[in-house]
Amino acid sequence: MPVRALVAAGALFKLDENNVRVALARLVAAGLVERDERGRYRAGSRAGAIGRQIAGWRRLVERLRPWYGGWVAVLGDTGRATAGRSARARRFFAFRELVPGVHVRPDNLAGGVTAVREQLYALGLPGGVIVSRLEALDEQTATRARGLWDVRGLRASYRRARTTLAASARRLSRLAAADAMVESFVVGGGVIREIVLDPLLPEPLVPAAERAAVIAAMREYDRLGRACWAPFMRGFDVLPERRAPAHLRIVDEAVVA
Repeated sequence: MPVRALVAAGALFKLDENNVRVALARLVAAGLVERDERGRYRAGSRAGAIGRQIAGWRRLVERLRPWYGGWVAVLGDTGRATAGRSARARRFFAFRELVPGVHVRPDNLAGGVTAVREQLYALGLPGGVIVSRLEALDEQTATRARGLWDVRGLRASYRRARTTLAASARRLSRLAAADAMVESFVVGGGVIREIVLDPLLPEPLVPAAERAAVIAAMREYDRLGRACWAPFMRGFDVLPERRAPAHLRIVDEAVVA
């Protein structure tokens, strides 16, 4: 996106132009944003791992495999200097602390421990931290492990997300263009954040259909949101149809049922 588009988008959210430019400069310095040969800005190489996690929300189900009771464990992650990056990496995979220095999650993700380990390292987990499979827990410890996630709260959040998306979808067509852009960005972004940070707990712990229903609702809302932003995006020649991936194409209109 050209900087003028970022400034114009910021103005919709009451962000001062100077603040947008300062924030952009800091992101460039941190490697999270970079400029191309035309002076346009895009996500930088250091944002790659996080970007892939976020962009994959539509295909979340593809990340799952059957669970047979085993766990992925992060062992001995106690370094203070890298605590922030470690916590962020673990958070993307919803690890919970079982005992001091041992964080676990169900081993139900595609690729198993090897894939989770590689992605954790890419997200900032220090290379010296051990990521391994944990199984054959005694029944008391296994029960405690299964109870580390607030399943009731998670299922309630699924219901809230679907209600929020449905209510906003009904409002969008009645709002002024700028207001619809802001609402779709804020509401959609909030639900996408919940999807990306979903613990992806296996079927014995959480009904998979409830999570799938949220993703389906968000797919439809995403289409509506892109329609709200289409005139703005085309006005700055951002993601024109000839270059955009199919799932990212902006559309001229969307019908709300």
